[in-house]
Amino acid sequence: MSLNRQNVVPRVPTLPKGEEIAAYDSYLEAQKAVDYLSDEKFAVQHVTIVGTDLRMVERVTGRLTYGRVALAGALSGAWFGFFVGLLLTLFAGGATSVLIVALGLGAGFGLMFSVLSYAFTGGRRDFTSQSQIVASTYAILCATEQAGEARRMLAASPSGLGKQRTPQRPAASVAPSAPDPRWTMPDGAPRYGAMRPGGSEGSGGSSTSSVAGGEGPSHPQPPAGTELPQDSTRTDPQPPTPSTSAAPESTVDPDDPYAPPRNR
Repeated sequence: MSLNRQNVVPRVPTLPKGEEIAAYDSYLEAQKAVDYLSDEKFAVQHVTIVGTDLRMVERVTGRLTYGRVALAGALSGAWFGFFVGLLLTLFAGGATSVLIVALGLGAGFGLMFSVLSYAFTGGRRDFTSQSQIVASTYAILCATEQAGEARRMLAASPSGLGKQRTPQRPAASVAPSAPDPRWTMPDGAPRYGAMRPGGSEGSGGSSTSSVAGGEGPSHPQPPAGTELPQDSTRTDPQPPTPSTSAAPESTVDPDDPYAPPRNR
């Protein structure tokens, strides 16, 4: 059976190419989906299972003590001694006692080496564990030309297409806005007398945020053509009324030639 050149596994680790047709939570579900495609006579050499979001999981199986270390060392040494003793008995023509002696020597040496190795650790790892590489999602990729057919087959399978996945885009980071030095001091305090943007000369309003000199904010004027509400409690000052009484006549010498003429 010959394989196409494009289906040979590359020697250099490279990312697979293709279109995602399904995604599952566990590897067994992804394996069952590919097995279903194979049973339906689909060209599964175009399919790839990719585990995404990989995590290294270490499961603690128990507490480690000198008794457990000695027992495990004795059992592993006994197996090795039994294998050596069996070879000597079969090929060297030894007696059965050779097998028993080899079994005892193997168990003794295994126990001794295991206890010494555990003592040298100084109690830094007093537990047993098993490590695994686990993926949160197992996606099935297929070549673009056969992706539509594979997706239709999996949609009719008992497990379906698995879970729907939507690509998550990272949120754009918003940089904090720096204070504008035109109307803000370096320490963040307002700069009095500075012109704030947004004001126009034709609007009739004032665009200054404060009065120069730091005496306080100015009162903005309303735009032209805007009626101000009248306050009933406010009394406007009345202009002075001219007096109708005649001013007193000044005493003038009638014989003075430079005196102004009197009103008759």
